[in-house]
Amino acid sequence: MSESAELLSATALGAFRLNGQFLEVAEGLARPAGLTAAWWQVLGAVLPEPLPVSGIARVMGMTRQGVQRIADLLVEKGLAEYQPNPAHRRAKLLRPTPEGRAAVRRIVPGHRELADRLVAELGLEQAKESLAALQRLSAALDRISERSPG
Repeated sequence: MSESAELLSATALGAFRLNGQFLEVAEGLARPAGLTAAWWQVLGAVLPEPLPVSGIARVMGMTRQGVQRIADLLVEKGLAEYQPNPAHRRAKLLRPTPEGRAAVRRIVPGHRELADRLVAELGLEQAKESLAALQRLSAALDRISERSPG
């Protein structure tokens, strides 16, 4: 196996492990607020402004179908609602209800405490470097997947 292939495999395995760790932590933070990690992820995407399902999927790196399923559940539970989209008649916008915003606010103290512990463990500069490295890796994958045939 070439060095680049070994690097890709090790990076992917590291990312899969990191994803699992983040999901486990997110589930633990979201559960006391009556949410799942996926519900929190979708609500978090629409806190700043309402978005269509396709926009949430793009921002969060999820499938449109997966977001649609979660959005429908959030609406059913009263944590989000659909509103008309002036830019597209059929693609409604999802926005959190006051109950959805309150649920996300209940996560904030635990999130802040975990963030402080993680930054204390890594150090502020290494935490910033880790974020920058993840952003560069994601951007590079976006660029090469845009050029890939198929």
